[in-house]
Amino acid sequence: MKTNPHVDEIREMNLAYLLLAQRLLNDDRVEAMFRLKIDEEMADLLTSLNAQQLARLANTNQLLCHLGCEGADQLRQVVDNPRDQGLAHFHSSLLMASRSMLSKGGDHVG
Repeated sequence: MKTNPHVDEIREMNLAYLLLAQRLLNDDRVEAMFRLKIDEEMADLLTSLNAQQLARLANTNQLLCHLGCEGADQLRQVVDNPRDQGLAHFHSSLLMASRSMLSKGGDHVG
């Protein structure tokens, strides 16, 4: 059976993401939920996982984290933003946050 050479990198990324998510949630739960685009139930679950459970969850060939953009157009708006650096950062944050506001109504992916 042929194995994908990127699977180990995906597993490392997953573990790093899960550990970061736990740290963010423990430091400032509300801000972390906003930044991670997750709901209360997912936040509770992530913070309750022990090291063995985190390792088991990370040990998959699918990325657990994903781009926070709705689609390519939203990503282009962030990347191709002509505003000066101070406003560009603020505008990018608003664009990226818009997805979490839209997903509050239903199909949330964490």
